[in-house]
Amino acid sequence: MVELRLTAGNVTNPNVHKIGVIALGSHLENHGPALPIDTDSKIASYIAFNSSLRSGAKYLGIIYPAHELKEINHGIHNSLEELTEEIINVLNSAKKFLGIEKVVIINGHGGNLPIVTTLYEIEEKTGLIITLNSKIIESEGPHGGTGELSMGKVLGILNEDEVKNQTNTDTYGEIGLTAFHQARANDPNIEEGARDIAENGVYVDEIYGEQLFELAINSVLLDIEKLLDSY
Repeated sequence: MVELRLTAGNVTNPNVHKIGVIALGSHLENHGPALPIDTDSKIASYIAFNSSLRSGAKYLGIIYPAHELKEINHGIHNSLEELTEEIINVLNSAKKFLGIEKVVIINGHGGNLPIVTTLYEIEEKTGLIITLNSKIIESEGPHGGTGELSMGKVLGILNEDEVKNQTNTDTYGEIGLTAFHQARANDPNIEEGARDIAENGVYVDEIYGEQLFELAINSVLLDIEKLLDSY
């Protein structure tokens, strides 16, 4: 077998080759007229890829399915069981072919948060140490709101001509999840986001978008450092 030069390039710790980063988003859900239906996946992928560039960790791509709460119907999603099974399959493949031992999952879609209840199963069936990083969800604000619009501007996926219509929640009820009354009643954070859209509207700030990305990337880099420290 060829001996790989694990210290070649800009690598401060050869063990980083045993760590993978993978994006988890949503490819098929509405985000209002100014953002595409795969906004969450593009955001999560950007964070994952840039985290891998800065750290040297392996970029493992993105998981295709996504989950959503049953009371929120703004796209096409999958069951938690399907999502869990796909994550297990993909990570087992990364373990087999790349020698991955630890993984940071970068989650850019709030509906995927119930995956925390199956992380033990994922670890058990892959033999990997898993860290779930949802920092961008904690930071970006309401669905289809200023945070996502601003990050969309950074990514070049924003239709700026439609930003003026992004607060038309009568037509685009997914913005701030304003149309999903049961979800708002069940979750104070969702209710707060809906009220924020109604009271403050939205705007685009490219610098703010860059700051959100930097916050999320640094959070992933910290997770990678913690995983390295355990070697």
